[in-house]
Amino acid sequence: MSENGKGNGRDAQLAPRELRQRLMRLSPRQRVDALLEAPDARKLVRSLPPEDLYVTIQELGLADATELVQLASPAQFRAFVDLGGWQRDKLDPHAVLTWLRAARGGVDDAEEFLRKVHAVDLEVVEYLLREFTEVHDLEENPDVNPQGVTMETPEGRYLVEFKLEGVEMSAMRSLVNDLIAENPFEAVRLFEAVRWEIPSEMEESAFQFRRGRLLDLGFPSLEDAVALFSRVDVPPAPDVTRAPGAALAATGGHVDYLEAAFRGLTMLERENAEDELRGVANAALVAELADPGDLDATRRVGEMVRDYLSLGLEHLTAADPGRATDVLRDTPLRRVFQVGFTLTLQLKFRADRLVKAPGALLEGVLMVLPEEAAAIEALRRKRPRRALRVDGAEPVPFRSLREVASSEALLARAEAQVALFHAVLGGSEASAREAVARFGVPLETLGLERLLAAVVAMAVLEGRADARPVPLGRTVELGQRLVEGTPEEPRVRASAAERALAGLEGAVPPEARGELRRLVTLTLGRLVSELGAAWLQEGRLDPIASAVLPMESHPVP
Repeated sequence: MSENGKGNGRDAQLAPRELRQRLMRLSPRQRVDALLEAPDARKLVRSLPPEDLYVTIQELGLADATELVQLASPAQFRAFVDLGGWQRDKLDPHAVLTWLRAARGGVDDAEEFLRKVHAVDLEVVEYLLREFTEVHDLEENPDVNPQGVTMETPEGRYLVEFKLEGVEMSAMRSLVNDLIAENPFEAVRLFEAVRWEIPSEMEESAFQFRRGRLLDLGFPSLEDAVALFSRVDVPPAPDVTRAPGAALAATGGHVDYLEAAFRGLTMLERENAEDELRGVANAALVAELADPGDLDATRRVGEMVRDYLSLGLEHLTAADPGRATDVLRDTPLRRVFQVGFTLTLQLKFRADRLVKAPGALLEGVLMVLPEEAAAIEALRRKRPRRALRVDGAEPVPFRSLREVASSEALLARAEAQVALFHAVLGGSEASAREAVARFGVPLETLGLERLLAAVVAMAVLEGRADARPVPLGRTVELGQRLVEGTPEEPRVRASAAERALAGLEGAVPPEARGELRRLVTLTLGRLVSELGAAWLQEGRLDPIASAVLPMESHPVP
């Protein structure tokens, strides 16, 4: 294939795999032009895998690729209908009719068109007729007079009523005419089947035939596909000397370990690995309950597969891209995928255990702060994901061990927060409910950040754990103990942090004390940032402070 996308005589002499690779590297428009301008376009088109042709047609748009559909073989056309005429296990008759419209060429191509029609399962054709026509037997009811467009069969026995409009009606009428003209006796049998067979049985039979052909195309059964997402024993990362490429990943640069692995393969090894990769991607698509003909789902699942493979290779190479080729030679891609998936699945299991732990939920609220709560929610998905620190952003797939380690750190913080809140609220569910009741609003309305602010503020005042709103009469004392500096640069008094930590550390378990120190520092900094300037200017905490710090006389509405 030349660089400008034009075909030439040598293209047809290329090995099938090389030709396929060259074609798929072109843009969809260039790909179609190259196929149509080849010296023997029909032979070239029919030599290609039907799934590649389907992708090309869908990427360009069926309306702009009808010539390709017409050049395709009947078997390829049947694959187009298998991929593009179904929504999972439901036949989409309008989509099938659209493919049939695309397959119809000129008057001289009627025989070729009918070969494509007959390549499609008879049950699909019957289902189409059942959906879009009503066949009236004139021997049974000679006075029938439908209001829509109708067509009487040549022998005068049937009146076919069309339940479509516009181009779809014309296409359906032409199809019926073609079937009658080709074999009138077979058309009678077809009309009787349309009148009496049960649509659900037609659809189920067609689906079973389709499922068998999808197996031949490399799409496994759901039972086999789901096994791809099995948890496996993850071996420890090998102890190797880090190569220069490993430093890039360690410092935050993204490395595509799958690409690194493929670069070192021989041509034959690469071909075998590509076949493996296609098998893994097809299995993932089926396991995700996506339709094989859905290009958007194919792209999304393909990206997911690459992410898991890259993650698995990063672990198995100890983050050394230079070892990726050797690992790929020794380890099936399916196993690499499962290693990458298991690394994230372990995070999901840990998040699930945390949510079920004693004290983790109070009044239906998970006792962790918002950042950690978002991370847990993302990890507990069917396919664990990583939460972004952006409000409203959708969680994203894991792409590196650094991101896995970041989520592990968030989980460790969440586990410590559950233990911390459980302790400062009294150590039992009853005492926790009693403490929250002092604030006069449900916990979900109060919010854990404001609850923590009250706990820390009371520790500054009392030197102990006391979960309650700050008494309005002690706000001056709190300001004196908490803030120093100038209105332009308010600061937390060192003694405030020391007093709060001294009062709280004894109440929380040892494993939560590191997180306690971090949260006390953050909470005091936030209080001073929000309230310090007003205190230093006016010598009092503004009543609006209750939006940040619960106070006895200012409950949340």
